[in-house]
Amino acid sequence: MRFITPKVLFLALVLLNISLQAQDERSQIPPLLQKSYFEVNIGAINHPFGQQHLESGYKLLDAVTVPPTAVRLVLFGYEFNKYLSAQITYMRPVIWVKYGQVLNEDANINVTDWRGVRMNVGGLTLKSTLPLSNNFSIYGEIGLGTITRKGFNDSNNHNAPVVRSVNYGTFLFGAGAKYHLSNRWALQLCTNYSPESKKNKQPYTTFVGTGFVYNFRPFTSERLKKAAELDYKHPKQWIQLGYTSNVLGYGVNNAVSGKIPIFWGGDAEVKSGVHITYQRNVFHGSKVFSLDWGVNASSWQTNVNNEQFFTFSIFPVFRLSFWHAKKFDAYFYYSVAGPSYISKTELDGKKLGTHFTFQDNMGTGMFFGESRNLNAEIRIGHYSNGNTSIDNEAVKIPLSLNFGYAF
Repeated sequence: MRFITPKVLFLALVLLNISLQAQDERSQIPPLLQKSYFEVNIGAINHPFGQQHLESGYKLLDAVTVPPTAVRLVLFGYEFNKYLSAQITYMRPVIWVKYGQVLNEDANINVTDWRGVRMNVGGLTLKSTLPLSNNFSIYGEIGLGTITRKGFNDSNNHNAPVVRSVNYGTFLFGAGAKYHLSNRWALQLCTNYSPESKKNKQPYTTFVGTGFVYNFRPFTSERLKKAAELDYKHPKQWIQLGYTSNVLGYGVNNAVSGKIPIFWGGDAEVKSGVHITYQRNVFHGSKVFSLDWGVNASSWQTNVNNEQFFTFSIFPVFRLSFWHAKKFDAYFYYSVAGPSYISKTELDGKKLGTHFTFQDNMGTGMFFGESRNLNAEIRIGHYSNGNTSIDNEAVKIPLSLNFGYAF
């Protein structure tokens, strides 16, 4: 069985809600988000891969490394009341499982040295919470999930699978305890479990971690009044035209996906592209944080074979305005998990999975002019299916320059 991916559900809920918001209320948390939350947890994962997870005819000669560090995110949670909530989750190890030497017993030759097995778990769960005091609560959760695993093949045996690639449905279970610092912030300990699947040769998975919870709550009238007194200009909507080129290489992409792992790279590289974007502000704080949504249409050319392809995306944007000056307002922004259509599923020999993918962008820009109606941005990008498909070699977008007009 297959389930709607966590990213899709999260974006659908957010974009449905924000399309209904009256723009003169942008300084208040949108109604849907007023009962929502997100979580970030880091901890230890255990999914004990071994000999029993190899296909028939293969023998493990060396150890399997199972790096323990993992992250578990609640991308979107919604509280029906203080006892019951629903949430969209995503969990993966920071570093993939790796197999040592594997022997093809029929040919009596080694298949590989240290090949990776990529795995992640997405889910939709219900959480039941029991408050024990004003500051302390415990909870349990149960739901459905999707496990996506990318294995590896034997290149000496017609690419026969050694660890099979699978995508299947499963049950998810969890429990935890929270210490509430305020009505917005909480610290927590959590544990989660998905059972073994002998049919798919998948071991059980456990996670034990700690992290924080942030609950969105409406601002008070006093807070809104103080924000209005600052009199910062927050553009309502704008349209951008942009051009992408690899004339400066992929150094920025490689830096933030390698030594500073805050973004993603990609095996298929874009040489050039043109795009048009419409963006609309949904919420803005008094100084720093803003939430936007947008749509984008782009035409691209690949770096190796000059293949043409196009994309269409709907996406959220998280903006942080770090400098308010007399002549301009500068910001950093991050856009993640924008549901997208990509016209080709293989580029320059790299397999991308399906036509459904996600757009991610990261960059910096400014609004300038007396009315802040002019806009300029520079950004990098990425397309991948978030490991919701077995094939996911991803697309790397180099530096793009964009100019816009707000109205």
